[in-house]
Amino acid sequence: MFHYKKMHAMKKYIYFLMIPFLLGSCSSDSEFLDREPTNVLSQEQAFGSPDLVISVLADLYNRYYDFGTVEDWSSLAQFNVAFWSEAGRYWYFQNGGYGYGDWGTWDYGYIREMNLFLERLELSEELDPEEKARFAAEGRFLRASYYFTMVKRMGGVPLILESQTYDFSGDATYLQFPRETEAALYDFVISEADAIVADLPGDSGIKARATKAAAMAMKARAALYAGSIAKYGASTPQVSLPGGEVGIPASRADEYYATALDAAQAIINGEVGSYALYEKKPDLSENFASLFYDKSNNSEAIFVEDFMLQTQKTHGFTIANQPRYGAEEEEGGRINPALSLVQSFETLDGTYAPLPIEDASGDPIHYDTPEALFANRDARLMGTVIVPGASFKGREVDIFAGVQLSDGTVISGDSRGQQKEVLGNDIQVVGFDGPIDGLEFTAQTGFYIRKYQDPKAGSGQRGTRSDVWFIRYRYAEVLLNAAEAAFELNQNEVAAGYLNQVRRRAGITTDLAAAEVTFDRIAHERFVEFAFEGLHFFDLKRWRIAHEVLDGTPMDATSITENIGDATKRLTQPFGLWPYKYYNPGGPNDGTYIYKIVKPNRVTGADRFQFGNYYSEIGAGILNNNPLIVRNPNQ
Repeated sequence: MFHYKKMHAMKKYIYFLMIPFLLGSCSSDSEFLDREPTNVLSQEQAFGSPDLVISVLADLYNRYYDFGTVEDWSSLAQFNVAFWSEAGRYWYFQNGGYGYGDWGTWDYGYIREMNLFLERLELSEELDPEEKARFAAEGRFLRASYYFTMVKRMGGVPLILESQTYDFSGDATYLQFPRETEAALYDFVISEADAIVADLPGDSGIKARATKAAAMAMKARAALYAGSIAKYGASTPQVSLPGGEVGIPASRADEYYATALDAAQAIINGEVGSYALYEKKPDLSENFASLFYDKSNNSEAIFVEDFMLQTQKTHGFTIANQPRYGAEEEEGGRINPALSLVQSFETLDGTYAPLPIEDASGDPIHYDTPEALFANRDARLMGTVIVPGASFKGREVDIFAGVQLSDGTVISGDSRGQQKEVLGNDIQVVGFDGPIDGLEFTAQTGFYIRKYQDPKAGSGQRGTRSDVWFIRYRYAEVLLNAAEAAFELNQNEVAAGYLNQVRRRAGITTDLAAAEVTFDRIAHERFVEFAFEGLHFFDLKRWRIAHEVLDGTPMDATSITENIGDATKRLTQPFGLWPYKYYNPGGPNDGTYIYKIVKPNRVTGADRFQFGNYYSEIGAGILNNNPLIVRNPNQ
């Protein structure tokens, strides 16, 4: 596998550490000053050696733009799928809305460097033609990937495919370009994937560089997004611009869906490499968790950002999010998955059902162990979330919010693992992992995140950190992209087949029939499969339902448990589910666990997504410098 080290940003020249600069005898000062530097490579030198070209290319790979990434834990836990258990981040649940500039990106410096890379590579006469073609394909893949990132966030943007240079004439108008249409940007990404696929390797063992499958996965995702915007954009005509910079004609929806299905099936049918769902472990929950950290013959990962302890390219995701009690340096606990996500995982027979915490009379149900509440659920639940009673790194989490007496009295504490005298006995009244309302780094919702956590010893300490990779494209997404495209093309039988492959891997025993495939089913499957992977937000946007899901209306316990599986179910606040130990010495149910739905006291606002949030704001400086750029709508 090809790994990359972080490198400093490269501008006009590429600098490398060379042999020491040796002073020799010079006949004159001018001769000395005219000598070629030995620590700066010329363009011809840099693009004359495969190793040096790879060094330049590595810098471009390292600057790939991800919406969410393990390098920034909060980027994977937005939009109320989790509570952020960190004091400095509590404001997030009090602000009530989003800024128009959130999620924006406009890095034409990066685009310029990719254009320069391609232009200089083309001029090289020293490289093997096949090798040169692969390098060019990789550069174009990265450029298309960033344009895809831009169009997802900004809508249509200027499409610059050649490096631009200012001539210092005082007139910069020739450097001003208008925005292309949103459709033109998606068409560009799709066409680039087609243009480069022949020059990329079909080796499924390559994960961190562009391959044929990576190009087709990008094409499938881009075409699916474009098809969705074309179809569902009709429901929000105010989210468009008359010049097409935002919005795609509805007439193009089926064309894009067909393109997405074809691209996904090229991967599914093995035309661009051998990929399959990860199915290496008999415990299905552990199997699902493992696919995100197992780098050995992982059949599911298609394109990743890799990390490597040996090169000190690591990240602190596990440090930030591991269960805090007993962890290295007693650090962690920041992402606490919300109850809305946790209860979305179906029962094994494929039924939507709230977690059973009360009987028909409204009395609490008692469980002998805290994890028993979560039994017989979609295996992805405990592969994604650490529930009370579960273990990580061989240690059981200690999550309970207090003890409840038979008369209904609740006794808790304000410090982790606190003990108090209760009914004449000195007992522990709150878990070492909390939750304690308002105390950061404890399980404020009653849960910790499992996905992307590194089980290796030392991964939770600052001196070591983690080298778990971040998966950008994986085979399960290809299947679900194909399922959605097929559904939109009225091929429900095909869609059901792809959906059921993913669901069987999660242990769900009842297959979906073709007639049961609906938009809500498609949306639900993506919600539970891709939780904390950075895809949920773009699903809400492209389906034009973000303003419904995040409508600014506060939630309550009743709304939490209703309409599970509804794509537009409200998700404006992160609620929790807290276990309590039932304390009734000598009486019935002593030592059992009961659960209660709670709203952490820091959750005082309800997030509201406005029409102006569908596309990020283009900065005032950009608009002022280029009068050809039109403003995004509703801002």
